[in-house]
Amino acid sequence: MRQAEHIELAIKPKPAQLSIHDWIYSEIRAAVLSGRLKPDIRLPTTRDLALQYRVSRGSVVTAYEQLIAEGYLCSYTGKGTFVTKTLPHNLSVRPAVATPTSPSVHGALSGRGKVFLQSPFYHDRGATAAIPFKPNQPDFEHFPLKIWNQIGSKRANAIRVRDMGDMDPGGYLPLRTSIADHLRFSQRIHCLPRQVAIVGSAQQALDLCTRLLLDEGDKVWMEDPGYPGANMVFANNGAHVVPVPIDAAGIRVDVALQTAPNAKMAYITAAHQCPIGVTLSLERRLELLAWANQGQATIIEDDYDSEFRFDGIPLAPIKSLDSTGRVIYMGTFSKLLYPGIRLAYVVLPDWLTDPFVSAMSLTCRYLGLHTQKVLSEFIADGHYARHLRRMKMIYQERAQAFETACKAQLGESFYINPITTGLDACVLLPSGMDDALVSDQLKLGGVQARPLSFYGIATKPANGLVMGFSSFTPEAIWEGMARVREILEI
Repeated sequence: MRQAEHIELAIKPKPAQLSIHDWIYSEIRAAVLSGRLKPDIRLPTTRDLALQYRVSRGSVVTAYEQLIAEGYLCSYTGKGTFVTKTLPHNLSVRPAVATPTSPSVHGALSGRGKVFLQSPFYHDRGATAAIPFKPNQPDFEHFPLKIWNQIGSKRANAIRVRDMGDMDPGGYLPLRTSIADHLRFSQRIHCLPRQVAIVGSAQQALDLCTRLLLDEGDKVWMEDPGYPGANMVFANNGAHVVPVPIDAAGIRVDVALQTAPNAKMAYITAAHQCPIGVTLSLERRLELLAWANQGQATIIEDDYDSEFRFDGIPLAPIKSLDSTGRVIYMGTFSKLLYPGIRLAYVVLPDWLTDPFVSAMSLTCRYLGLHTQKVLSEFIADGHYARHLRRMKMIYQERAQAFETACKAQLGESFYINPITTGLDACVLLPSGMDDALVSDQLKLGGVQARPLSFYGIATKPANGLVMGFSSFTPEAIWEGMARVREILEI
């Protein structure tokens, strides 16, 4: 039997879209299936393999454990880890496992198909318990589930024959009316119910708007750093993304005008810039509208969490200032209520309403009726507004607890951008710390924090972490921050 240290366990470079654990797992599994690693051969220790490829030992341990659980490897205390003896003799003739970087056994992906593999949501499989400080997670414990279920039960028992046929691709009209009424009071947006379309997610709305309004090579302004989900939708539809830097007042419209004055679209997170958190100034909102009017361009305003603003009166959305139909306004119930609801909405200029609804009918026909009816009644009866008011106070308390805990546990060298809105905070790291490495280090210690570099487009942003506070009590926040201090040895 060959010794493990004499085995050249060569594996391919890690694809960008795979985690370290998935990469090591898939490479060893493929080597076993192809016969390159024979039965009963001893593998390097997890420590040796981690040192060889300069990765965390924890990721290697996880990959080995999964391979052992699936029967490819076996482990003996004091002896090491081996390829199992019981593998079939004809294993080497089996096809190699398809990986995201190679054609599948059924055929090759298209160019656009390969872009889908880079989805920032690709590895978010299944529901998991909230782990400090996982971003973008609303609190579920305070959701009025009893009221929601009562409405749902009543609606489920009240289905009528008229509800069993096709429905409007634009969505359930009472829900569209409820949203239009809510926006008039909460966001000063005046729109007709027919201008509101119900979609399965903000991503779906963004994808359809891109396909309806942009041709191959058309330019789109995007905040840099900015939301990766939008960046990839534009790229996959053939648009040319023009990264525009931001500062304390939001996107640098002056830079965008110098770089690409003839762009056809701008994607903006005006109320709460993703991921930095700044608010777009009124002056720049007006500059954006002037540019869009002059060049017949379109502004997509993604307002994903401005309902949760803690400090002062929010600025009016760009859509509320739009008198010429240049702004598309998007909102999502995934952040305001819970992700599993899978409902969002888009407020369209009048000229785009019919094309958008037609596109909905072609791509998904229409959404299911039941949840739309429940949400419509939930809003119309005032439960939605009451829930938002309650959660705003809870989130504000948690934001303050997060700031206090961060300063007390980590010290002044970790700078927290002011938290005025939403579910997450942006924490800038001291000089010399790499945010991707820090994020990996925290993950091994049981803490989640997304590196700010994840959001960079053309340039790497300052080293920092995006950390969620909304799902955690002040006590959990304090304990989580103490854990961060322990892991980073501060």
